[in-house]
Amino acid sequence: MSSGRARAEPRTRIRIRVEGIVQGVGFRPHVHSLARRLALSGWVGNDGEGVFIEAAGTWENVTRFQEELRGHAPPLAVIHRVTATAVPARGDHGFHITGSREGGGRATLISPDVATCADCLAELFDPADRRYRHAFVNCTNCGPRFTIVRDVPYDRPATTMAGFAMCQECTREYLDPHDRRFHAQPTCCPVCGPTLRLIRPGDPDCEGDPVGLAAELVRSGGVLAVKGLGGYHLAVDAADEEAVRALRSRKHREDRPFAVMVADLDAARTLCELDRDAERLLAGPRRPIVLLPRRPDAPLAEAVAPGDHRLGVMLPYTPLHHLLAREIGRPYVLTSGNLSDEPIAYRDNDAFIRLAGIADRFLTHDRPIHVRTDDSVVLATRGDGLPLRRSRGYAPEPLRLPHPARRAVLACGAELKNTFCLAKGERAFVSHHIGDLENYETLRSFTEGIDHFRRLFGIIPRLVAHDLHPEYLSTKYALDVAGVELVGVQHHHAHIASCLADNRETGPVIGVAFDGLGYGTDGTFWGGELLVADLTGFTRAGCLTPVPLPGGTAAIRHPWRMAAAHLDAAYGGAPPGDLPVRSRHRSWDDVLAVARSGVNSPLTSSAGRLFDAVAAILGLRDTVTYEGQAANALEQRADPTEESAYPVRLSGAGELLLIQAGDLVRAVVDDLRERTDPAIVSARFHNGLATATAAGCAQLRTRTGIGTVALSGGVFQNRLLLGRLVRALRHHGFRVLTHRRVPPNDGGISLGQAAVAAARDLR
Repeated sequence: MSSGRARAEPRTRIRIRVEGIVQGVGFRPHVHSLARRLALSGWVGNDGEGVFIEAAGTWENVTRFQEELRGHAPPLAVIHRVTATAVPARGDHGFHITGSREGGGRATLISPDVATCADCLAELFDPADRRYRHAFVNCTNCGPRFTIVRDVPYDRPATTMAGFAMCQECTREYLDPHDRRFHAQPTCCPVCGPTLRLIRPGDPDCEGDPVGLAAELVRSGGVLAVKGLGGYHLAVDAADEEAVRALRSRKHREDRPFAVMVADLDAARTLCELDRDAERLLAGPRRPIVLLPRRPDAPLAEAVAPGDHRLGVMLPYTPLHHLLAREIGRPYVLTSGNLSDEPIAYRDNDAFIRLAGIADRFLTHDRPIHVRTDDSVVLATRGDGLPLRRSRGYAPEPLRLPHPARRAVLACGAELKNTFCLAKGERAFVSHHIGDLENYETLRSFTEGIDHFRRLFGIIPRLVAHDLHPEYLSTKYALDVAGVELVGVQHHHAHIASCLADNRETGPVIGVAFDGLGYGTDGTFWGGELLVADLTGFTRAGCLTPVPLPGGTAAIRHPWRMAAAHLDAAYGGAPPGDLPVRSRHRSWDDVLAVARSGVNSPLTSSAGRLFDAVAAILGLRDTVTYEGQAANALEQRADPTEESAYPVRLSGAGELLLIQAGDLVRAVVDDLRERTDPAIVSARFHNGLATATAAGCAQLRTRTGIGTVALSGGVFQNRLLLGRLVRALRHHGFRVLTHRRVPPNDGGISLGQAAVAAARDLR
């Protein structure tokens, strides 16, 4: 017995495959450290499918290794699947990180870019550290990822850091299993890393500290172009009215609010009201722009966010932003480096040309950006907030489809706020924000992005999903793809499917899709829809009463035209002649004539256009310079303490339930004539629409037996309407689904299209 116990325990050997976001996040060093601690032999490496491991040791230690592999993974790792297979034991010794393997399948995932961690930030401001004030400090827990990756496996030669050979000291850290830069691919230092410069194209570089000189330019009222993670930004002193107005003039951006960068949470509190959820969003590793209630005494130029009670705030997410924030010493505007409606500039020479008339100087460097990526935007709500733009810090992290795709899918998205989506199996890769497909540069970003995602994730689509609108550039792109099966998805069905996929549900649901416009199956423009839907199909069960869209797209830019159309419909062709909105426009009667004729005036049930009409009737906005401006003004004018609601009738037209928008319009006019405060009028309008919509859903439940409602569409960026409708639906006993991971606006359409295509392919 004693001699048996003295013999060495038999060795167990396993081969492990780990899938998920496990490259570029310190996973191999984690495996190496764990294996060494447990006295295991074997190896770990990267390949196109993720991380591969062979580990041998006692049964007890191998079992513990498998448990801790997942349970104590690095903070940035996202493990989707671990599979283990027993293999024959062999006589190797020691555990090492092996070279990456080429070839095979491509299932590995790429981490989003990650904000500077606390350890790197401490080094950045430590005069005794060799990376003191080095604008590119990073480690396995932070730094650039998606924006520098050219290919997989994720190794330095496959990134835009390939041209920067590591110095001796960085190499030592890179190879040291006990160092947090062990196998950190973008690692560098002032000796071997990228170089920061302050320039004006065509002139010699500015001599001196680039960051200090750049900060002085901003403090003195200049406009600075800054090369960030995913493109160039434009910066000015957020308290300098003249500088902010100059930036607006040069960018041709009349009214759309600018985002503001602040050094820390204390600085954010001087500008906005923060709760714990907002603080967590601001200071987390994703670092989006967070829309927050603005303090009345915020020390900002009025031109930063004119007439807006909210402010988009973000904290620094790169070492360069941290350095600038400290040097400038106060909040600064940080907005996309482009002219209005153009994509953000990210290639150096292109930026120098396109931004030459805007920026006084460029704070740039020589690390290339491979993928243009805008900042993400989140509306502060309970929990993780409501995403309005999902881009840097989130993309390309995949979402899981409710139904795995039998064949690979490319979903081309919508025309505005475009994203695309590639889906394979249960994973849906929603792209970074592309923008409005209205010019060549944005279209090129769309097509190049699709090519990059296909290569990066090894997806060859067999199904291509697209919107039904024949003139969308995304639709035309889909129709030109050869050798695939096309799947047309109605716009508002895609919205509801997006909400379902966001919540990993399949339906059926009663879907409320409220947005600006979407091409309907009857050839009119929908936008105030009640659908009975699942992922495979839908029935249009109700809508707002349609009115003409006088002048087509002109009515979108000029909300007073929608006021004319809604007033004409609400009053049976005899709208009141004494309203201020009518007296402000000499062409009012001409616009009514166009609307009544039907010439270039398609019918629309759009909720967004109804908001525009009411905003114009109340005198808030007659024209707009960006999408949603009038509706935003109406929301912000509302008194949130007002609980009364305008009564709205529901009527039937065959199987179609109609929400009588005219009742809302007439009630607004009646209160306006009584000189009721517009804040009360706006609140009653919001409450009336929410109450009527919930009542419509209750009628549809009686018909269908469906007790779940999904809310989607850009109108649900309106926090007041969303809150009142959710409350009303729950009062009726409904279970309510809202967006949590993708935007309710057209930025989520591609996910919905992909989910529909995948579900239909299973039939």
